Formats: sequence, C-alpha cells, structure tokens
Amino acid sequence: MAKQFSQFLNTLGVSPRLVSMMIALLVIWLVLHFLTDGTFLSARNLYNLAVQTSVVGIMSTGMVLIIVARHIDLSVGSLLGVTGMLIAYLQAEVFTIDNNWGWVASIAIGLVVGGIAGWWQGYWVAHRGVPAFIVTLAGLLLFRGAAFEVTDGKTVAPMHETYQLLGGGIDGAIGATWSWIFGLVAVAILVFFTLKSRFRKTKYGFPVKQMWAELLMLAIWSLLIILFVNVMNSYYKPRTEVARGIPIPVLILIGTVIVMTCITKFTKFGRHVFAMGSNPEAAELAGINIKRVTVGIFVLMGVLASIAAIITTARLNAGVNSMGTLQELNVIAAAVIGGTSLAGGIGTIPGAILGAVIMQSLDNGMVLLGVSSSMRQIVIGIVLILAVWFDVMYNKKRR
Repeated sequence: MAKQFSQFLNTLGVSPRLVSMMIALLVIWLVLHFLTDGTFLSARNLYNLAVQTSVVGIMSTGMVLIIVARHIDLSVGSLLGVTGMLIAYLQAEVFTIDNNWGWVASIAIGLVVGGIAGWWQGYWVAHRGVPAFIVTLAGLLLFRGAAFEVTDGKTVAPMHETYQLLGGGIDGAIGATWSWIFGLVAVAILVFFTLKSRFRKTKYGFPVKQMWAELLMLAIWSLLIILFVNVMNSYYKPRTEVARGIPIPVLILIGTVIVMTCITKFTKFGRHVFAMGSNPEAAELAGINIKRVTVGIFVLMGVLASIAAIITTARLNAGVNSMGTLQELNVIAAAVIGGTSLAGGIGTIPGAILGAVIMQSLDNGMVLLGVSSSMRQIVIGIVLILAVWFDVMYNKKRR
C-alpha cells in the first residue's frame, strides 16, 4: 500500500516528504481545533496566524540558503531588533510622523543597514575563515546590544499611519474585491506557467506528467488558493460586515517566496549555493567563487531580516527593544522542519514556509490553550529535535 502511494505521488511529481509535512500540519490543525473548542480554525484566528507566520516565513527563506550552503545564522532575531529600532527611531525622532515620505526613507535606510550587517558577517566567514556559528553568535550579542543603544532601551512610538498598514492591522489588508482579483490572477498565472512548462518539455523531448496528473495538481493548487482567499475574506473589521481580505504582510511574504524561489531555481547564484552546499571542494574546482556566494547569502539574509523588522514594527506601531528575541530559533526550526538538511545541499523555499506555518500553528494553538511561555519553548525544542531526527532518518533511507 505504501509503495503504491509513493508511486502515485511520483506520478503527480510531488515530494513524499512535502506530503507527509502537509498531513502532519492537517493533524495539528484538527487537534488544536478540537482542543480550543473550534477557535483555532476560525477565520479570525487563521487571519492572525497568517500575519504571525509572515515574519518567520520571510526570514526562513533566507535561512534555507544559509543552511544549504553549510552555514548557520544565529543573529537574525537580533538583526531584526536593531533594524526595527532604527526604523522606529528615524520615523519618530528624525523624520517625525508628520513627514509623509519619512517612513519611506526609514524603510530604505533599514534595508541598507540590514544588508551592510549581513555583508559584515559574510566578510568574516568568507574572507577571514571564522566559522559562521561564531560570527553570528557574536552578531546575536552585538546587534542586540546595538538595538538597546539606539534609544537607550526606550520604546519608540508611534509610527506613520501609512507605515502601520504594512503590519496587517485593522486597515492593513486589501479588502474582499482585490483579494478575489489576486486569487483569480494567481490561478491564471499557475495555469499559464504549468502549460508553458509542459509545452517546452514536450518540444525538447523531456518527460512530462500524464495529463490527468497535471490537471489534478492544477485543480488542487487552484482550490487551495480559492480557499485561502475565502478564509481571509471571512474575517470582518470590528463591528462591521466589511471583509478584511488578504493582509499586506502575507502579500509581502508571497512576494518574497516568489523572488526567493526564482533566485534558487532560475539564477546562477542559486545554483552556485546548492552546488557549494553539496560539495564545496568540487564547486570551487568548477570555478564557483565561494567567497562571493557566501557573502551574498549573508547580505540577502540581512535584507530579509530588515523586511521582517518592517512588518514587526508596523504591527506593533512601535519600536520595542525586545523585538526578535529568540526569533532565530523559530526561523532555523522552520527551515529544518521544512526539509532543509543541516548537512547542506538540500532545501526548498516552499518547504521552509510550510515549516514556518507548522511552528506558528503550534505556538498559536498553545497560546489559545493558555500554555505558559516556558512550556511553549519546551514543546518547540522537542519539535526541533524530532525534526532533525526525522531529517537524519529520511536521508539514510533515501541513500
């Protein structure tokens, strides 16, 4: 039976590991829905879950490349904190919230600072040979201290009204109409690229899926898109019947996933990262500039941490010194649970997003159940160990 199911998945072109993760997520959701008396799968909670997942999901896409290249970044939470505090300080103290373009300038500066911080860490790893674990551990301490120094530990607020929309608050969504337009366009794009890929493979003599399998996968993904839009439209603004629609942080996450997927699959840089992670010596002998690629992935990680900081400060409507504390653990866990191998060379962006959803679902569900912060950390720690163990066993079986 298991062999037949595996063959069926191969026919569909779907990874058995990805399917097992989706089944695990479905089980987690059903259990939490039962334990919370129907609260977990309510439109309101799923909306909040989507927004919460955005921050971890955005950073996990960069962590995939870091781990694939056989490195690690322990500083992403602190980097989120320092860039978030800098952005908040610039808006509240330098440009002031009355400046209609100050929030744009603060975002630009925050992204640049995040990129520079990533470059600084990548330089020590690539050009000075210091292990990434040590460099980013130092970065964790350094950036956390810098976040405190920006405002002497004081909370900075408020943010510009337009900037607050990026956090997915009351008005931080695109509404029902635009959400449906977005969903239908997404389905149309999915159909177009699927058919285009099939045509190109047929033209050049590459094997293609059976037509029924192609149509089934199109139907499944289209249904998931429509269900997602419908759920987001089912959550109304307070004391109204106005649908919120897809929150802006989720749109930012979707955009990040598309860009990062294109980088990993269709660019020379992405191919070099995976080649380097699979066999660094062979990659270097093949002419790949290992140092430049290493610096590049850390710069990319720094920019993604800054994007996460933008969403966090916009959602809180403030810069808080504790932002991003221990967030690096959730990000690393999301990447590993999503199938990124700590041995390097293996990892996917969609898998990391699915891992982020699993992590945030567990945390969100435990909050609804009134589980203490300390117990939530214990559970997440156990989940991380089990995820790594599963990764080891899966790789052994595959070999």
